[in-house]
Amino acid sequence: MVINRVLAGALAVLAGGALISVLAPGDATANRFGGERPLIIGHRGAPAFRPEHTLLSYEAAAKMGADYIEPDLVSTKDHILVARHENEISGTTDVENHPEFADRRTTKVIDGSSVTGWFTEDFTLDELRTLRAEERIPDLRPDNTAYNGLAVIPTFDEVVQLAKKYGVGVYPETKHPTYFDSIGLSLEEPLLEVLNRHGWRDKRSPVFLQSFETTNLKELRTKTKLPIIQLINGSGAPYDLVAAGDPRTYDSLITPDGLKEIAKYADGIGPATTRIIPVDATGKLGRPTSLIRDAHRRGLKVHPFTIRDENAQLPLDYRLGTPGTPAYPRATGDVMGWLERLFELGVDGVFADDPGLARATRDRLFDRTT
Repeated sequence: MVINRVLAGALAVLAGGALISVLAPGDATANRFGGERPLIIGHRGAPAFRPEHTLLSYEAAAKMGADYIEPDLVSTKDHILVARHENEISGTTDVENHPEFADRRTTKVIDGSSVTGWFTEDFTLDELRTLRAEERIPDLRPDNTAYNGLAVIPTFDEVVQLAKKYGVGVYPETKHPTYFDSIGLSLEEPLLEVLNRHGWRDKRSPVFLQSFETTNLKELRTKTKLPIIQLINGSGAPYDLVAAGDPRTYDSLITPDGLKEIAKYADGIGPATTRIIPVDATGKLGRPTSLIRDAHRRGLKVHPFTIRDENAQLPLDYRLGTPGTPAYPRATGDVMGWLERLFELGVDGVFADDPGLARATRDRLFDRTT
């Protein structure tokens, strides 16, 4: 499987909620790779091979065959959108090595949790440009540390430019929109401004807008015709609802009434894979839920997250190797088998850390002419 992964990547470069019912085994395999080919979304680029949210990572994803590249967006002090997994950047940059910014280290409450570090909203873009990106999870992806120090933090505009250069779409996520609204740095206006400037403003544009919150997506629906995806976490609740005292959770959003409400403002959902096939305490998969079927009945696309290569991030059923060995957590598991299972269930796209492998699996299973 490791050989398959390397070959697939190289060739590509060169060329659940308790309120959902459980499907019977016969229904689980009803799709059998018919219909439209699912989209391959380069999750944060191609972080299985390059530090996430860098132009290095996005370029690798595009060359590997991703249909879309996915930047997480936060704001700078001067209200420019940049691509980072979080607004706290000590884990993804070398900011701690810059004594001139030592006094910027602080503690803030983000979405109800206390976080200490350095935050993008306390830096101008010019100041952020003096930092260099680093691998976020070096213990799991030690090879990516070879690229530490090579890339700057990219702006959303630069990500769109790269996407247009390679003929792929963008799938931006607004991070912590309630928090950024509270400090006067709303994300939605600059997001649409960048996309409009590049001529991407209607349903035909290669763009999906996404968020784990709901209020900002409803606001976006009144301002744009671009497709919108409501993200559904494996647990918890959208923070905008928590902040408003609304008791609804992500479990509530995937009930029939919840999906009916989502369909009023969104074109699809992006659920955690555990919402599609739950796992037990050992990580072993259970029976698929009815979420895909329920969402499709409401006209909603289903783009689950996130397919990762490493055993430590795969269901137990798709891990390979000898447990207990030092390399086992970061060894590549049966990613193709896991992808095949999800495609078999009828997902409309997948967020993948290794878009080359996802593309190779998709192309092997689906007739190019369908």
